[in-house]
Amino acid sequence: MDHFRIAQVLKPHGIKGEVKVYPLTDDISRFKRLKEAYIERGGQYEPVNVDGAKNVSDAVVIHIEGIDTPDEAEKLRGLYICVDREHAVKLPKGTYFVADLIGCEVFSTDGEPLGRLTDVLETNANDVYVIEGRRHLMVPALKKLLSEVNVESKRIVLDAEVLSEVGLFED
Repeated sequence: MDHFRIAQVLKPHGIKGEVKVYPLTDDISRFKRLKEAYIERGGQYEPVNVDGAKNVSDAVVIHIEGIDTPDEAEKLRGLYICVDREHAVKLPKGTYFVADLIGCEVFSTDGEPLGRLTDVLETNANDVYVIEGRRHLMVPALKKLLSEVNVESKRIVLDAEVLSEVGLFED
């Protein structure tokens, strides 16, 4: 089963066991609808029920059922809140989960194999794809660059002409 990280626990909040989390999702309103989630701990996913959420500045405060004291909440610091694919938000056409992009084989439109997408760096302007192959390559995730993205077949094709303008190769 696929799990997607949607938040990281920052610290306890208040005296009732709530935790302040940093959202790792574009849709911050999703936390108000969140009922079922998982705590990622040591590579394992523990199911939890979320019974409350509220926005606070650049973060979200949530209450996890069974976590009722600041000491219990402290044990969650640094851990990730995840959802399974079934409970993930529905994405607009042309957008993808980072987890689905990782591992895609990347080619240019002229047929050159560029390597495998190993990371997606999130920046204020746009995401940056990190591609490991014969050469280390970083490219902005621009619509004009992405000729094809097929996460089902794990294949991405980049426009060769645009790539020559925006790609950053490390030799």
